[in-house]
Amino acid sequence: MGGILPIFFFLVLSMVCHGEATNKLHNDIGIFDELDTFDIEEGDDIDLFDILSWESKHSSKVLVNVDAFGAVGDGIADDTEAFKSAWKKACSTAKSVLLVPQRRRYQVNATRFEGPCSGKLVIQIEGTITAPDDPKSWDPKNPRIWLEFSNLTQVIFQGKGIIDGSGSKWWAASCKKNKSNPCKGAPTAFTIDSSSSVRVNGLTVQNSQQMHFTISRSDSVRVNGVKVSAPGDSPNTDGIHVTESTNVVLQNCKIGTGDDCISIVNGSSNIKMKNILCGPGHGISIGSLGKDNSEEMVTKVVLDGAFIRNTSNGLRIKTWQGGSGYIRGISYQNVRMEDVSNPILIDQFYCDSPKSCQNQTTTLEISQIMYKNISGTSESKEVIKFACSDSVPCNQITLNNINLERQDGTAEVYCNSARGIIHGYVKPSAECLTSSDKGNVIKQTTDAESIQTSRDYLIHSEL
Repeated sequence: MGGILPIFFFLVLSMVCHGEATNKLHNDIGIFDELDTFDIEEGDDIDLFDILSWESKHSSKVLVNVDAFGAVGDGIADDTEAFKSAWKKACSTAKSVLLVPQRRRYQVNATRFEGPCSGKLVIQIEGTITAPDDPKSWDPKNPRIWLEFSNLTQVIFQGKGIIDGSGSKWWAASCKKNKSNPCKGAPTAFTIDSSSSVRVNGLTVQNSQQMHFTISRSDSVRVNGVKVSAPGDSPNTDGIHVTESTNVVLQNCKIGTGDDCISIVNGSSNIKMKNILCGPGHGISIGSLGKDNSEEMVTKVVLDGAFIRNTSNGLRIKTWQGGSGYIRGISYQNVRMEDVSNPILIDQFYCDSPKSCQNQTTTLEISQIMYKNISGTSESKEVIKFACSDSVPCNQITLNNINLERQDGTAEVYCNSARGIIHGYVKPSAECLTSSDKGNVIKQTTDAESIQTSRDYLIHSEL
């Protein structure tokens, strides 16, 4: 990652531009002023090298080592009960540090680590925690979780360790891998639920059975320097999934999986992503929302600095027909893309289903969406695609300094029921955004621009 970051930061810095257009943007849509004030706080991380001092009689920290509770750490023995016992001790002891030692491999089955705990707790993961690899032996009482931490306050997860879901057999059993298999859910590797004031620093989460890292029903969560990885063809393996959570920061993360690098869904607000490396995968997504006529919302989301490479989408918002609610106050800025299909995509006709989805007149309202300083190359001809609902058009979409090119051939912008404004340099031309016409495609060619009307673009499925 060290070799990639300097290039990434150079690309981001080379895209930043200032001027009157930026000021006018903020005057046009006042919510972006609020988003700019949502800053990333510095962490109170505890250095691993303090372990020896933790064992001192004079230390203010109490070290709780899983080995002291019978954990074997050979990758074969079941260390679940040892981890539960160590958790019980650490959680009930003020200012304790739960240590998973380095150079060891601990096999742990599905476990719920519940609070509340006494005082400030540190979970220091230096070794590897692995899941049983056979879906048939999974605990039927916990079909959707592997390691879940809930009802915690002022907790730090940190270290150079690995959380490994051993997911290959789960992927092979997926209906997306083999359509003859039944479609059913699988465990999420690492979940933080119903918690507040949580920090996660430096960990690696890999090869999850399904989603890798979920932040659920939580407030004030800071994630820094986390790596998430799985093969690009592993099904439904979202990297970081945020649901019903507020005041979440994801910073300096490297994510490559078989699904969304980051997905943000219902009930989430004040979410900030900064310096994200994404790929392979399905890009950075808001949604899907509105499935089964549900009422859902996402608001105040910022992505500031990202390098997205070899993904099936770039910056995507996806909703089902028939839902209600809203998505508003979304800012994407300083993003570089390379070999990405659908670099900028709003899809209100999302249909991740083996059967076709019925057309419906209701959907979520999408408004106040800004794309600023976005550049790169596309694998598909529609480098910008706003496929919005005829009955609930997308409003207040802003394009500011966009330079997206197709690797070979013509680059196009497609708009259906999408309205907004353009500032600065935008390539290819996106005049359809300022037009009241529906179903417009703007082609950008080397010689001239041409406009055509088509309804063929309103056919969507999971990518």
